[in-house]
Amino acid sequence: MDHSHHQHHHNSGKGADNIKADLAEKTVHAHEEAGGHGGHGHDHHAMMIDDFKRRFWVSLVLSVPVVVLSPMVQHILGYTLDVPYAMYIAFVLSSVIFFYGGWPFLNGLKDEVKAGSPGMMTLIGVAITVAYVYSSAIVFGLKGMDFFWELATLIVIMLLGHWIEMKSVMGASKALELLVSMMPSEAHVIRNGETLNIAIADLQKNDLILIKPGEKVPADGLVEEGNSYLNESMLTGESKPVQKLKGDKVIGGAVNGNGSLQVRVQNTGKDSYLNKVITLVQEAQKTKSETQNLANKAAKWLTYVALFAGFATLAVWLLVGAEFAFALERMVTVMVISCPHALGLAVPLVVAISTAVSAQNGLLIRNRTAFENSRKITTIIFDKTGTLTKGSHEVAEVVVFEVGISEREMLRLAAGVEQHSEHYIAQGILRKAKELHIEVPASEDFNYLPGKGLEGMVGNQDVKVVGPNYLQEFKVEVPANKAEEGVETAVYILIDKKPVGYIKLRDQIREESAEAIAVLKKNGIKNLLLTGDNERVAKSVSEHLKMDGYLANVLPHQKQEKIKELQAQNEFVAMTGDGVNDAPALAQADVGIAVGSGTDVAAETADIILVNSNPKDIASLILFGKATYRKMIQNLVWATGYNVIALPLAAGVLYNWGIMISPAVGAVLMSMSTIIVAINAQLLRKELK
Repeated sequence: MDHSHHQHHHNSGKGADNIKADLAEKTVHAHEEAGGHGGHGHDHHAMMIDDFKRRFWVSLVLSVPVVVLSPMVQHILGYTLDVPYAMYIAFVLSSVIFFYGGWPFLNGLKDEVKAGSPGMMTLIGVAITVAYVYSSAIVFGLKGMDFFWELATLIVIMLLGHWIEMKSVMGASKALELLVSMMPSEAHVIRNGETLNIAIADLQKNDLILIKPGEKVPADGLVEEGNSYLNESMLTGESKPVQKLKGDKVIGGAVNGNGSLQVRVQNTGKDSYLNKVITLVQEAQKTKSETQNLANKAAKWLTYVALFAGFATLAVWLLVGAEFAFALERMVTVMVISCPHALGLAVPLVVAISTAVSAQNGLLIRNRTAFENSRKITTIIFDKTGTLTKGSHEVAEVVVFEVGISEREMLRLAAGVEQHSEHYIAQGILRKAKELHIEVPASEDFNYLPGKGLEGMVGNQDVKVVGPNYLQEFKVEVPANKAEEGVETAVYILIDKKPVGYIKLRDQIREESAEAIAVLKKNGIKNLLLTGDNERVAKSVSEHLKMDGYLANVLPHQKQEKIKELQAQNEFVAMTGDGVNDAPALAQADVGIAVGSGTDVAAETADIILVNSNPKDIASLILFGKATYRKMIQNLVWATGYNVIALPLAAGVLYNWGIMISPAVGAVLMSMSTIIVAINAQLLRKELK
């Protein structure tokens, strides 16, 4: 059977490197760098979510009496509540809300000011500090009306917004942990004729190791003895298990088939292939996390507007001879109003809804920024195996050229021998037999013919299932046929040494692939096939699906380089894939899309996961991304737009005409803005149906 395989080039080893320790260290650093908020690790991210949740509930409970006791609320709702020391109770409760509930914002204010980049935290921090200090001053003698209820509701709503936001943005990627787990923890080392079990960390260059059937390869090396088929699909993207004979390279993390191998270790630790994949993922993730979010930009400008408008209001009123208490009240009203509750919810609400609706439609969003950016995609790169194809070889054709034997009988005899093998060809033949309800007969004297096929006795018949190598070696002549044409793999069936027919197997193209490509083309998005498979297979799939082009025999690091090249040409690139070999490219792409049926590693590195492994969902993703971004912009316009009206009125621009917003009216306006944003976000559900 023709099993071509790729050669992977590595640097020479550095001696006794500790793989597990080295990979674990990388994982820790990657977590620190790839965290969702402020670059914290995954566990820290989970703790932060819990912290916001706790602060939200405590602040919510405490804010109820603050709101009920507020003279402003009593005035708006037309009731009076005579509670002794009401002002002091409100002051104590508001102090707890301010220092406990407001702590993340005060801390964020400090960090943003230190970094010289004011954003949402500065805006909230300034508003709650001004409201708290001013209201406290009123409790202790300053003339005016306090803002405690404003302060309490502002902190509660902002905590809710941040909690929703952090929940919808998943934490740091687990990709690196998963990559580390692909390595076995022990290796069988042959020393002085004895086989010893040692920790991977103690493996050294030039050690001779034994790899038993079904085990993972513990390190990169060269085969010294034995022969087997290795499943490298999760590492290199090669869809077929690759035959390994003496002198061939094996990669750490690949899964051995049913043969035993003795391998001379070449690369351990930092030089190992898997470790290089980890480094690529890490670097690409680091560069991506610099994307800034839209609401923060709006908040940054609002911060400048709020501070300028507040102090300008104070200065102007003092200049025209107003009392200090009046001028101060105007300033505080302006500053509190300019921090809209709605802005805190504008983006998180849309994110929460689009995340939930997308999940119902088979799209799991891990990286919100990339999802929002999916509207910008100009080129999509598809991995072949498991993405556009099913990744499992199915029987495509059964051809009999011997009179007196049916297709069913030939399949029955072939399945009888193949049931002893784990090979992908065997699995394909057995699936076909099951599909046709063919009872698989028992077989004896099973024998594995290395590199050539299998043989065994089914009943009293000698059955061989072999590839072209066997036919050539034993000069077996078969009728002129088309078995070797196209992208299929062909195996020949010999009964009692006489060829009776052949079975063709093919990696099936998914039914939805053609439709997905057509939709993308209609939307003016270029599509390319990128695969570790050979040119013949790549060309066939690309032409069948009418794609814009293909790149074959591409190694993992080259996939990432190819994406970088396209990005350098100002293309906004999306990558879809399902193998470990795709992880660096998924991380490098502007939008990384993992096929759900693929590896956990690919899924953890990607920004979006196609749960149903349906390429058609990629078109939905782009439409969802556009609708979501549109809603965010609408909400940001609503959230900030009311400032255009409210700020001048709060500052007292129309005071001479008897029009001036009291803090109470400002609060109502703010609430209306919040309600509009919430309703608008809910409308997204209809748009995404």
